[in-house]
Amino acid sequence: MPDPHVSDLSVPELLELDRRHVWHPYGPMPGRQEPLVVESASGVRLRLAGTGTELIDGMSSWWSAIHGYNHPALNEAARDQLGRMSHVMFGGLTHEPAVRLAKRLVDMSPEGLEHVFLADSGSVSVEVAVKMCLQHWRSLGRPGKQRLLTWRGGYHGDTWQPMSVCDPEGGMHELWQGVLQRQVFADPPPVAYEESYADQLRELIERHADELAAVIVEPVVQGAGGMRFHSPAYLRVLREACDAHDVLLVFDEIATGFGRTGSMFAAEHAAVTPDVMCVGKALTGGYMTMAATLCTAQVADGISRGEVPVLAHGPTFMGNPLAAAVACASIDLLLGQDWQTEVKRVETGLREGLAPAAELPGVRDVRVLGAIGVVQLDHEIDMAAATRAAVREGVWLRPFRDLVYTMPPYVTGDADLARITAAVCAAAREG
Repeated sequence: MPDPHVSDLSVPELLELDRRHVWHPYGPMPGRQEPLVVESASGVRLRLAGTGTELIDGMSSWWSAIHGYNHPALNEAARDQLGRMSHVMFGGLTHEPAVRLAKRLVDMSPEGLEHVFLADSGSVSVEVAVKMCLQHWRSLGRPGKQRLLTWRGGYHGDTWQPMSVCDPEGGMHELWQGVLQRQVFADPPPVAYEESYADQLRELIERHADELAAVIVEPVVQGAGGMRFHSPAYLRVLREACDAHDVLLVFDEIATGFGRTGSMFAAEHAAVTPDVMCVGKALTGGYMTMAATLCTAQVADGISRGEVPVLAHGPTFMGNPLAAAVACASIDLLLGQDWQTEVKRVETGLREGLAPAAELPGVRDVRVLGAIGVVQLDHEIDMAAATRAAVREGVWLRPFRDLVYTMPPYVTGDADLARITAAVCAAAREG
């Protein structure tokens, strides 16, 4: 007997099938917590099935839907490209959407990043970045340069190489200690600039220079590893030390790119160009999965001189025309407006709305940068209780560890921002 069409399922039936068959991110199987069922989304609102309840999305669907949902310009770009072709292999072929996207990314990125490798997801773009760095040095006759340096508190994805540079203690990938390659870790970067910490970075890079292929960090904001902010001056320290000791510098801008921190890319806060840069999440405005790894001509030239003069990577859906067309439309939408003023407006709303959270019991810190607002507790949060509190306020949030945070779409209005910040405070109070 054929399975019923999803529209024929009641919400309880759908949830029971979900519990039995669908493995959700960072969850057990079968699931123990009942997810909310979303039937549609528009603007900054998620509409729940069955009840018709609407929740303001304070998460931009894991930081990607910067223009909100069901946007006419992005819908039109998808429809137009569907009428041409949804996909064609990228090996031996090319097409206008991918070429246009690569040119846009080069034009808007820090100067010197000239080459673009289109990947399937943010984590894969980090895999590609690491492979670029390792192959660069191998091609130049220095195969011993195969380790990576980063600082603790970071997160770079859930595939193999990215896991090795996530925080090895207390992070999501602590399970894989002893299996993953052992990388070099500095202490977490302080919020303010401290010369002693800068010296630690310089000393580690100098001491391990012969075995380091690259330093990889999230610039200015560490995302899922702890939502911590740090001084942009550390990026300049890394750039200078890497240049002095023949080490490549990789910036993971998957979460911070496309205006989230108030600059188009967080690297701009320090006026630094990395050798390799990863972008994703907001690249397509949250419509579909796509990411990119950009590199300098020096990195590409190094690879091309080797015994294997090609980058040994080629995803089946690389350069997907549908995703590339929507990404171009999303970038055009962002650049076609005064996005900096909008992000600044969101930042102001978050600062004002989250200020009262500093007086709540159990709150350790409240911090805001660009369209990012974070309330850090002094204890592990009760995620279920905190989520229920936010939903009661009409807002969707996804707290984790000791954090209640929001990264709202840039189009979120002031009244909705006030509701989001009230929900963050309520979640912090209940969690």
